[in-house]
Parts: sequence; structure tokens; C-alpha cells
Amino acid sequence: MARLKDIAKACKSKNAGPFHITLDIMFDDAALYEKVRASGVIDARLIASLYHVDVEQVRFTEYPPALAWKATLPRRIASGAIGDTDIYGAQQHAPLLDIDVPL
Repeated sequence: MARLKDIAKACKSKNAGPFHITLDIMFDDAALYEKVRASGVIDARLIASLYHVDVEQVRFTEYPPALAWKATLPRRIASGAIGDTDIYGAQQHAPLLDIDVPL
């Protein structure tokens, strides 16, 4: 097993408007990307589980030409609202880092 943080080029998050977060997972090695892709580990169900939302709320896109995945999901608290601790959504990628990938 390998952790995503050790094999991905980048895992990042950002706002997709005030009510949604977008997560990006990117690779810079096509062969490694294909191995991860073939494992089937990264999917909408996993993202939903990590972020405690219903799978129907996750807009999940696999984009092989860019060696990447993108997922957009609702924020728990709107950006800038009382109680929001990450106004830009830039710290929401942390749950992705410890995804175990069988290689």
C-alpha cells in the first residue's frame, strides 16, 4: 500500500463558490496514474465517505488526459459564514492525503 500523499504530484482544495469545495488529485507520471486508476480506490463513494456527505452530492470527474481526478461537494458551512474556519477552502484536502492505494 502507498499513501496518496507519497505518490500524487498534488492534492489540493479550493472554493467552488461559497457553498461548494473542489478537490483535485493530480499525478505527473502516466504509468503511476494508470495503476492508481486501475485500483478503483478513488471514486465518488470514497470522497463521500471522507467528507461525510451523500454520494449523490459528490460531482466526481476522472480526467485521464490531465492524469487527474476532481470532485466537487457541498461545504458544511458557507464560505465566510460564522463558524467557517477556512474561508478559501484551501485546507480541505487533508483527508485525501492518507488514502491507501494498493499498488
